[in-house]
Amino acid sequence: MEIENFKSEPFFEIESTFTAEKGTYKGKAKAKEAKKELIVELLRKHKLSPKSPGVVTSVKNTEKRTPPPQLHSLSTLQATANRLWKTSPANVLKMMQGLYEKKLVTYPRTDSRHITPSEFSYLAGQVNDYQQLINHPFPVASLAPKKRYVDSSKVQEHYAIIPTKKIPSQAVLAGLSNIERNLYEEVLRTTLAMFHTDYLYTETKVTTDVNELPFFTTGKTERDKGWKALFVRSAKDNDKDEPTLPPLMKDEAVESDIGIKEGKTMPPKPYTEGQLIAMMKTCGKLVEDKDETDILKEIEGLGTEATRSGIIETIKRHGYIDVTKNIVSITDKGRILCQALEGNLLASPSMTAKWETYLRKIGNGEGTQERFLGSIAKFINSLLEEVPAQLKTKNIDMKMVATTSSEPVQNGITPCPTCNNGVIIAHKTFYGCSGYRSGCKQTFPGVFLKKKLTPRQIKLLCTKGKTNMIKNFTANTGNQFDAQLILVDGKLNLEFATENKG
Repeated sequence: MEIENFKSEPFFEIESTFTAEKGTYKGKAKAKEAKKELIVELLRKHKLSPKSPGVVTSVKNTEKRTPPPQLHSLSTLQATANRLWKTSPANVLKMMQGLYEKKLVTYPRTDSRHITPSEFSYLAGQVNDYQQLINHPFPVASLAPKKRYVDSSKVQEHYAIIPTKKIPSQAVLAGLSNIERNLYEEVLRTTLAMFHTDYLYTETKVTTDVNELPFFTTGKTERDKGWKALFVRSAKDNDKDEPTLPPLMKDEAVESDIGIKEGKTMPPKPYTEGQLIAMMKTCGKLVEDKDETDILKEIEGLGTEATRSGIIETIKRHGYIDVTKNIVSITDKGRILCQALEGNLLASPSMTAKWETYLRKIGNGEGTQERFLGSIAKFINSLLEEVPAQLKTKNIDMKMVATTSSEPVQNGITPCPTCNNGVIIAHKTFYGCSGYRSGCKQTFPGVFLKKKLTPRQIKLLCTKGKTNMIKNFTANTGNQFDAQLILVDGKLNLEFATENKG
């Protein structure tokens, strides 16, 4: 709603390109006005012309470092995969479960970002083997466990997602789907980063005065890429660093090229599915009551690592939100639901905090299960009375809030192997991706060589790349034969059984 109601407004700033003895750099005055006349008046006050001379009044260099990232929990991996490859959280969980069953990664449904000394021991012993898997050898900075990663007190049922002791062969890696390979390498690189050096850089802050109007510049110079070298997959993965500045000295005279820059205010960016996962986990920040905020922080927000992606899939399936090119938008139906629940406890994270508080009372013997369930029943009954009345006052048809979906997503067979975002759906004469509106063209025929393809066979094609042996395909000549279907670049091919001789 905030995005829809947003009205862009112009603003004006003062910028300058400065020319020093050893290069150029840009600076900006701390002046931002909605009216251009106010900026013009400020320039006049300081008697500034486009070429007014300037002087460097301050150069401050600060050496900084960024440690390697913490290990992945399921939610951080889901957020990362969604940002990098636009893979839905539900598909990440499905693919990670597959890697777990292949014994390549540890249990994926974990909310921990720490491991115990036992896991660290085997990881440290196999660092060189893991490095070879990504063809990126580097000198190990330390084999001593660090509290940032190794802390038994922060491990409950399951520790962070890490590679197992099993070192897969190149053939095994080649047999993984693209998203499986991406996820495995992300877990592997994040684990290896724990043994790498910090990322080192120098931050430079410069103040340049022109007729007593200060212009401010911030630059960043990389000194040692450290662990970040593990994550440079392509040029666009490099940091969007602040500009590198030329060598500058205090009291150095510089030439100016001053101008007024016009900009426009931008609406809030829409959420992605990965950001929804993160927001569900940190929703306690939206609650005013400090005790409730603390509880939500302790239980890590709404849902669990295993259920958050399912919650998103449910509201997608019921048609309350739509996801197009990884951007989440609310539907008319979802907007009506929000209006129906506006101001209601059901629509607030506070409800989760209140329930958790009472569950703790039950655990301490200060409350009873019967009373808790009774209060929930009363709450539901009050909703059934209040919400229809509220809808009526807003002239909203109750049928519009029904949970039936106009899309056949509930018939989804398996995640789409091409876009990794949609699901394959059975139609009358073919199977197709639910993401067709976003540009995915993946389809499968309902009948191939006069043989009807079943949903199970389509699922095998998408998840394994091939079906089991299918009998009685019919060629154009009328001859029948048996073969397996294989999926190559989104197209169906035939693979015939080879007879063993001898």
